[in-house]
Amino acid sequence: MNAPDTAAVPRAATPVHPTHKFKLLLQREYWEHKGGFLWAPLIAGGISLLLTGMMIIFGLVAARRASGDIQIDGMTVNGLDIGELTSRMNATDMAEFARGIDLTLFLSSSWPFIVLAFVVFFYCLGALYDERKDRSVLFWKSLPVSDAQTVLSKVASAVVVAPVLAVIASLVTMIGFMVMLSIVVLVHGGNPWTLLWGPASPLTIASGSLAWIPVYALWALPTVGWLMLCSAWSHSKPFLWAIMVPLFTGIFVSWFDLMEMFNLDSSWFWSNIVGRLLLGTVPGMDLLYREGISGSEQDLQDILATVSPAGQLASLATPQIWIGAVAGALMIYGAIQLRRRRELAD
Repeated sequence: MNAPDTAAVPRAATPVHPTHKFKLLLQREYWEHKGGFLWAPLIAGGISLLLTGMMIIFGLVAARRASGDIQIDGMTVNGLDIGELTSRMNATDMAEFARGIDLTLFLSSSWPFIVLAFVVFFYCLGALYDERKDRSVLFWKSLPVSDAQTVLSKVASAVVVAPVLAVIASLVTMIGFMVMLSIVVLVHGGNPWTLLWGPASPLTIASGSLAWIPVYALWALPTVGWLMLCSAWSHSKPFLWAIMVPLFTGIFVSWFDLMEMFNLDSSWFWSNIVGRLLLGTVPGMDLLYREGISGSEQDLQDILATVSPAGQLASLATPQIWIGAVAGALMIYGAIQLRRRRELAD
């Protein structure tokens, strides 16, 4: 009866660190939108590889039906014998050949980025609206997680997680494309290392894609902030509100020439206001705002310089990216305040 009480005394719960909470919120967003963040870019890359394979097969069949002979400098060469064909190329021809490989490599691996534009746009548009519509916001608000942490986790998922996964899908697509070409070259008497991997610049394109991620994160902030604001504010049809408000404002400004009050043309409003609010999730839109980028034939030939790490990071020197980032941050702050006070969606 005098034995000491050995019952365990319950310990106080250890508070969860804010960074751990944010990590869990990011994991939540990833698992809820895994189809759009991960599988959609991978499927787009797979479709690109499938179409490339079909085009290669079609080209080989057409070459065989045409006997495969082509004329180079007055000499007949078997076009299916890649080793013989490339052995007759001079240094200029090989440089043009390498540039063509880089351009094709870049275009074939860009499919995941096309999908990324739509995934991020509609994800941001429904990020705060859907949880009010299905009333799951009541559950999430009951947890010890602030509105700021919730909204910022969605922003980070849109401008960091989704682009990183798109870059990974792009790199997988690029490697698959090079492997397909290497098999074709090897089967037809060529050396893939000297004809493809040596002249081409896959590492430059890959490193440029990685350097592009912070550029995209900053450039997309105005569109992400605007879509989040509409998602948090609208009771119904956030897509119409997000699209129609900038478009009708642009029409109103153009109709009454309001920009002339600031000695500016109406096209400035469409480019720097409407375009930044609606097209920021499209990869590469920052190139249209940089001086010296025009889309001419010369630019297409030197596209490798644009997609290199230095070429991608050059957008950070433009004032538009930082002004837009500040505007996006203010709209994200507005979305946080609206989520704190907004009622359920209709």
